[in-house]
Amino acid sequence: MSSRTVLSLCLILLVGVPSAALAEKRVALTFDDVPRSAGAFLSPDERTARIIAALEESGVEQAAFFVNPGNLSTADGANGDAHISAYVAAGHVIANHSFSHPHLRTSDVETYLADIDRAEAWLKGREGYRPWFRFPYLDEGGRDLDKRDAIRADLAARGLRNGYVTADGSDWHLEQLTLDAKAAGKTINMTQLARLYIGAQLSALEYHDQLARDTIGRSPAHVLLMHETDLAALFLPELVDEMRKQGWTIIAAEEAYADPIAAEQPDVPYAYGTLIGSMAWERDVPPPAYPLWMSTDMMSLLFDRRVVEKAAETED
Repeated sequence: MSSRTVLSLCLILLVGVPSAALAEKRVALTFDDVPRSAGAFLSPDERTARIIAALEESGVEQAAFFVNPGNLSTADGANGDAHISAYVAAGHVIANHSFSHPHLRTSDVETYLADIDRAEAWLKGREGYRPWFRFPYLDEGGRDLDKRDAIRADLAARGLRNGYVTADGSDWHLEQLTLDAKAAGKTINMTQLARLYIGAQLSALEYHDQLARDTIGRSPAHVLLMHETDLAALFLPELVDEMRKQGWTIIAAEEAYADPIAAEQPDVPYAYGTLIGSMAWERDVPPPAYPLWMSTDMMSLLFDRRVVEKAAETED
C-alpha cells in the first residue's frame, strides 16, 4: 500500500468514524503511568489540574488511574502523591501498575512479583484504591507461557484482578512524536494534533468493538488505555464529545470490569496486548477489514504531514 493510500485512508478515519447501530457501545477511560513525566506543553501540576477539570467538564464521573509509585522519586513525580490524591478527591479510582514499570518478558517471576508487592504496599489503604493490576506494556510474559501462568496464579492469590484493556489508541506514541517535535523546535499545529489524537482513540475503539462483535457476538463494556499525558489534558473534552457523537457511553471502570469478559484468560502463543485481541486470536477470528485501526506508522505519517508540515506551510 502506498503512503498516499495510507494517508487517504487515515484522513477518512480522522473526519469521523461511523458508529455501529447494533447495540449500545460503552467504554471506561483509564490512564497509565501515574505520575508521568512532564510533557511538551504543561507541567505535571498543570496537567493534573487540567485532566481533573476536563473529566468534570465532560461528565466523566469515574476514570481509573494506574499508578507507578516508583515515579514519585523522580523530579517530575515530586508532587505526585498530591496529584494522585487529587484524582481520588475528584471521584476517580487508583490501581496498581507495578512499582517500576518492568517488562515481564525480561523479569523473573520472583522479582516481578516483588515489584507488584512494593506498589501494593504503597497503594493499599488509600482512598480510591481498587485491587486491579495492569501489566506494564500490556506484557503478560510473551512466549513464556509458564511465566504467564505463574503470574496469573500469583495475582489471584494476592486478590488482584487483571486490569486489562480492550482498546489501545497508542497515545504514548503520539505524545513522543510531540515531545520530539517540540525539542527540535518545530511548530506544532494544535488543531491538527487534536484531530489526530481524537482520531487515533476512536479508531482503536471502533476497530476493537468490531473485533469483539466478531469474536463474542456482542459489544462488551470496553476499557480504553490512555496515559497521563498533556494530550489528554488538552483534548479530553473534545474526545469525549466525539465519542458520544459516535454512539459511545462513558461508564465507570468498575462497571467495565464487571463485564463477563473479565473472567477470560486467553491461551495464546504470545501473551501481550489487548484482551479482545487475544480472545480473537485464541478463537481464530480474523481482524476486521473495517473500521481501520490507526497503527503507529500511520500516526507518524499523519503527524509529519499534517501536524508539523502543515504548521510550517502556514508560517510561510
